[in-house]
Amino acid sequence: MLEAVEVRKSYGEVHALDGFTLSAHPGEIVGLVGHNGAGKTTFVEIVTGLVAQDSGSVSICGLPPARARGEVGVTPQHLGLYPSVTVREHLQLFGRLAGLRRAALSAAIEEMCDSLRLAEIMDRRSGVLSGGQQRRVQAATALIHHPRLLMLDEPTAGADLQTRQAMLDVVRARAEAGAAVVYTTHYLPELVELRATIAVAQHGRIIARGTYDELVLGLPGEVRLAFEDEGEDVAISTTAPTQTLISLLSSTDRAVTAVEVRQPSLDDLYRSLAVDDVSNRVA
Repeated sequence: MLEAVEVRKSYGEVHALDGFTLSAHPGEIVGLVGHNGAGKTTFVEIVTGLVAQDSGSVSICGLPPARARGEVGVTPQHLGLYPSVTVREHLQLFGRLAGLRRAALSAAIEEMCDSLRLAEIMDRRSGVLSGGQQRRVQAATALIHHPRLLMLDEPTAGADLQTRQAMLDVVRARAEAGAAVVYTTHYLPELVELRATIAVAQHGRIIARGTYDELVLGLPGEVRLAFEDEGEDVAISTTAPTQTLISLLSSTDRAVTAVEVRQPSLDDLYRSLAVDDVSNRVA
C-alpha cells in the first residue's frame, strides 16, 4: 500500500528527512511518533504530494504520490477549513473533488455525519465551531471518499474527549475495512488503544519499529509510595513494578496513603532510543 525507501529532503542546511524508510499495509495502523523536528510532517507532505523528495522512492498502491492522490486521505497538523463555509458545504465540496456524485455523495455525507458526530453542526460555518468540532470536520473531509491510505497528522491535537473517541473509533473501523493508516501523534495511549505498530522517528529517519510491548520491553517504570506521616515519598525506578511494589509494602511499617505505578512512557522510549542512535552514529 505505502512503501517509502531511503527518502531524503533538505531545506538548505536542514535535513528534514535523512534516509526515511517506512511501510504501511492494508488493515495496518502505523503510529508515527517522534519529537518535533523528527521529520513526521515533512514525510506526510511528501506522501500526499505537497512537496517532492530530493531522493529515495515513495509509492502508494504502486503509484508515485502525484498520481495516487485519489487513494489518499489526509488530515494536516494545522486546520485547513474555510471559515465562511458550512460543514455540509465542506463535505459536498471535498466529496465532489473525490469524484462522488448524487446518491453516493449523499450517502457518504450521512456516514460522516453519523460516525464523526456532526449532526448538530452540519449547517454551521466552520469559523464559529470549537476546536474539537473543527478537528472532526477536517477528518470528515479526508475520510469521505473511503481512501485506501489515511495520513493523519496529529488528528486529535487539542481535541476534547468526544472528538478524540470519535476519531479513534473511525480510524479503527477504516483499518478493519482494509485501509492502511499512518497516524502521527505525541499521545502514546492512543496508539496502544488502536493496537498500532509504532515507528519512532529521530533526526529524519526511523530508528525503531515494533509493537508497544516490544519497544518498551526492558525499559524502567516507576513505583512511588506516599505515607500518612507526610515524610518523604519513596520512588524507585524498576523494570518489575509489581514485584517492587510488593517488596516495598512488605518492608515498611509506615502507613501508606497512596501508591502510584508508572509504566514506561513515550519519553522513556525516546531517551532510550536516542542513546542507541547516538552510539550507532559514533560507531
